[in-house]
Amino acid sequence: MNLRRYLRDRGVPVAIVLIGLATGAAQMLYWWLAPTPKESDFVGPPRSGYVLTNFKLWAFDVDGLPSFRMVAPHLERRENDESLYINTPNFEMPSNQPGVPPWLGNSLYAWVDKSGTLLKLNGPVFMHRAAFADTAAAEMHTSDVTAWPKENRMETAAPAHMVQGDSKLSGVGMRANLNTNHLELLDESHGTYPPRKLRSQAGAQPAVPAGAAHPAAGPGQAG
Repeated sequence: MNLRRYLRDRGVPVAIVLIGLATGAAQMLYWWLAPTPKESDFVGPPRSGYVLTNFKLWAFDVDGLPSFRMVAPHLERRENDESLYINTPNFEMPSNQPGVPPWLGNSLYAWVDKSGTLLKLNGPVFMHRAAFADTAAAEMHTSDVTAWPKENRMETAAPAHMVQGDSKLSGVGMRANLNTNHLELLDESHGTYPPRKLRSQAGAQPAVPAGAAHPAAGPGQAG
């Protein structure tokens, strides 16, 4: 039996063998010519760009006025989006108005985007402002707040409760502008506003009882 007849009678098995040999040769050629893969020295979970402990952070608006200040025990900067993850922050939102104190507050966690224009306060959030002039002290209890520090605006879809003096407000969902002292409750809103106390007129003279004698006119006075 010659080779030609052998290959003709066994064409399919021979073709399979030839394809296998060609594939193996191509794979060996690729391994020989391909560059050596770069070894990764990375071990463990994704790392932060940097970590700070017991830090202070200041942010300013477009006019150079302070818009936000934060103090916290731990901060991590993520490499992928350069955002900041912060634990148990204490923060301050200044009013930039003479005689008006800032809003002070704290939350469980915070997140700040790369540009510093978006702030998320996660978990329970407490804020308060001291009394000034004829305005009573105010405090706010809510959670999961989204804020725009450079605009002094914030909002949340969570329940919110605010007390200012004897007035009380509560609702579900809130929008607030701290520059204009505008507060909007979106749903299930309730409020208590006690009547204002009337101020006594300054310098008011007591009424003279009927029949009472008038004082005598002094020198140069008409009687």
